[in-house]
Amino acid sequence: MSLDGARERRVRTGGIELCVAELGDPAQPTVVLVHGYPDSKEVWSEVASRLAERFHVVLYDVRGHGRSTAPRPLRGGFTLEKLTDDFLAVVDAVSPDRPVHLVGHDWGSVQSWEFVTVARTEGRIASFTSMSGPSLDHFGHWIKQRVRRPTPRRVGQLLGQGAKSWYVYLLHTPALPELAWRGPLGRRWPEILRRVERVPPGDYPTPSLPTDAAHGAWLYRDNVRARLSRPRQDAYAHVPVQLITPLGDAFLSERLYDGLERWAPELVRRTLAAKHWIPRTRPDQVAAWITEFVHTNEDGVPVRDTVATGEYAERFGGRLVLVTGAGSGIGRATAFAFAEAGARVVAVDRDAEGAARTAEMSRLIGSPDAWAETVDVSDEHAMEKLAEKIHGEYGVVDVLVNNAGIGLSGSFFDTTPEDWRKVLDANLWGVIHGCRLFGGRMAERGQGGHIVNTASAAAYQPSKSLPAYSTSKAAVLMLSECLRAELAGQDIGVSAICPGFVNTNITSTAHFAGVDALEEKRRQKKAARLYGLRNYPPEKVADAILRAVVRNQAVVPVTPEARGARLLARFSPRALRAVARMDPPL
Repeated sequence: MSLDGARERRVRTGGIELCVAELGDPAQPTVVLVHGYPDSKEVWSEVASRLAERFHVVLYDVRGHGRSTAPRPLRGGFTLEKLTDDFLAVVDAVSPDRPVHLVGHDWGSVQSWEFVTVARTEGRIASFTSMSGPSLDHFGHWIKQRVRRPTPRRVGQLLGQGAKSWYVYLLHTPALPELAWRGPLGRRWPEILRRVERVPPGDYPTPSLPTDAAHGAWLYRDNVRARLSRPRQDAYAHVPVQLITPLGDAFLSERLYDGLERWAPELVRRTLAAKHWIPRTRPDQVAAWITEFVHTNEDGVPVRDTVATGEYAERFGGRLVLVTGAGSGIGRATAFAFAEAGARVVAVDRDAEGAARTAEMSRLIGSPDAWAETVDVSDEHAMEKLAEKIHGEYGVVDVLVNNAGIGLSGSFFDTTPEDWRKVLDANLWGVIHGCRLFGGRMAERGQGGHIVNTASAAAYQPSKSLPAYSTSKAAVLMLSECLRAELAGQDIGVSAICPGFVNTNITSTAHFAGVDALEEKRRQKKAARLYGLRNYPPEKVADAILRAVVRNQAVVPVTPEARGARLLARFSPRALRAVARMDPPL
């Protein structure tokens, strides 16, 4: 996506000209995107095109970058005060009568923190979304706190961030950065971004990169040492702030934002499993969070009244999560857990009433956009239709939970071919359909994601009474491992969840092969009673699922018996085979 269709204008300020581009309807709320180092405004093109459907989007090349002119002399021409002058000139030109919503990345965020904490911009900014760029004043106070009151943890944080800031020291050396950028580094930078950050090719970076990077070195030289040594005492944000922190950022530690609530009282935190250049690698999620935050502040609703505050809200707020088998049990508990974290939940089940109840409760818990879909996951054509609907109306799923399944008990010779087909269709083919149709779109999008497949401790714990069920779950476990290996290079995690005895209704609906209807009913009741006495709640499995996504865990045995069987499978398989010969207490 490029900015070829953007309306362009020149804005004069302080003896220079800024190149300003506009997209979208000027009658809509204005969102101003400020780029970082060594970028130009094109770093925002993917995000801007998505935002332009709903907002008036404004981008500009920071002085000395892209198609904006550079100050003369360069020294002293990039101070935060002069960058604030530039921002106000742009805002006065593009939105003279109403405040703008500000978004900054990297040095665009660093300077934007200045914009939202100085008195002369009050009333001109409605909200601020910060990505990968701290306030230099806050950073200065963060350093001073750890130097004055050192503890092992604080010293470790200082040393860790000091190591991540290696490039800052180099940029302060005379002439060397300019020579590097105008020479081999400038030529190789696009390849470095593709290899290290997995930035897709496109209109970014632009041919002006070597000159932009050489000029931009003065952003650091004019500001960093002065502000870190003498940080402002009044650097309080006068607007609501949304902080988006990429967890894999090679340049900034998460700990750098500890205590930020002191400086930004109306703060919403988000985290993203990604590296530094998220405007290029995660444009869908970035645009979705900006859109949500802008709408929240345009409607005048207090930020904390609209954003989920659960344990995982930073990670899953606003993300699209699809859960199959969500009409009851583990699926319902998982849908509720993601809803509490503020995700947009799709509750899928072949039981229409159960799915609808799950969606209704999810909306009350914290997912106002949750909805239900009625699908039998074993039906390939029905799943294809669901995938087309979800992708066409709501976008690519960020987290897929393939949880739907059925129970089947009985010896191998009592299990009919029809029994085998039913259990494999639901337990294995349902997972295959989900991974292929929704996971495939994740891979095509190229912005990461996560797939969770509910297997079982039966996947690695043989039993003479569960041959078909155990086979189906063992296949799910191996499918998950294979898919995890295939998708690892695309930032898509795959987790296999292996519960043991969990108190759900799968026991009361399980089929028992080789017995009549009356005996099957008796065994269902007995199994349900035993699971009830065990009373391991599905909510604990749901918590394990969210934790697995956050930690990108491969195989997660959930209950104590599942963990014990996993250990036996690894270190004493003979003992596990002995247990497999025992008759179940039914």
